[in-house]
Amino acid sequence: MILRDPVLLILLLLIPLVLYVYFFRRREETIRYPSLSILGKIRPSASLRFRHVPIYMRSAVLLLLVVSLARPQEGLEEIDITSEGIDIMLAIDISGSMRADDFVVGGKRHNRLYAVKTAVRDFIRGRENDQIGMVVFAKYAYTQCPPTLDYGVLLQFLDELRIVPLNSEEDGTAIGSAIATSVNRLRKTPGKSKVIILLTDGRNNFGKIGPVAAADLAKAFGIKIYTIGAGSVMEQRAFGRTIGYYDPIDESVLREIADITGGKYFRATDTRSLAGIYSEIDRMEKTTIKERHYMDYRDLFSYLAMAAVAFLLLEIVLSNTVLRRIP
Repeated sequence: MILRDPVLLILLLLIPLVLYVYFFRRREETIRYPSLSILGKIRPSASLRFRHVPIYMRSAVLLLLVVSLARPQEGLEEIDITSEGIDIMLAIDISGSMRADDFVVGGKRHNRLYAVKTAVRDFIRGRENDQIGMVVFAKYAYTQCPPTLDYGVLLQFLDELRIVPLNSEEDGTAIGSAIATSVNRLRKTPGKSKVIILLTDGRNNFGKIGPVAAADLAKAFGIKIYTIGAGSVMEQRAFGRTIGYYDPIDESVLREIADITGGKYFRATDTRSLAGIYSEIDRMEKTTIKERHYMDYRDLFSYLAMAAVAFLLLEIVLSNTVLRRIP
């Protein structure tokens, strides 16, 4: 509650002035009497005990009137929240090489897909007001879940992900197809900001569209791509000796994809770095939330004015009946 004209509260100083004049005048209006011993035996009546009630009621009337003149108002606040969510597609590699158990989760070794699912699960739970979908790919790419705000359904689809059998008919890595499928899902979504987070542990070796061409397509639709290379450099051995090292991830292509679209490339070699990458992307791509506050005020002076009138009428009635004074 606020007072529109609080300066008028200075009129409240009239109340102590009225009380002072009232009681000072009563002290002046005395009757000289030689002895009060006889009057001391007389019990005061109810009207005598409550003889000051009218002046207190007049003071209350003055108090209510002054406060009502100050225009007390009750404010009702309304908040209009406008959220500009981000449309996100998670492109996840489920090729046979994701079966490599070079990630540690909870003190136990797990395959790469298990670690990815753990990090992605935390990423999804940390988002709000964003449409998130999922594309999975090996030799072929397909939509596992279209963009949705129902994160419960999305997490269920994530839990159901399985790695394709190694060297099977479905095994392979179609990075370009994964990007093209994700772009096709995002190109008609309403979000002002659109992002693809692509994770793979290999090189593009299947698909009708190349990764760079797919990145150019994403750029044409204003879609940013973050690329993640998951896995360690592999050791090559022969006759029990290390003869070299081989990186199965084509970092130069993944970096070029990110650069073309204004994104960023990350390398995840363990569980901590993988979780940190998704956390960093989460911080970089934040939903814009705008709040506008409205205040609707309602005047309360009428209630105080009516109470003042009621007190005034009651004081007049009492002063002319049970509490009447005889000059």
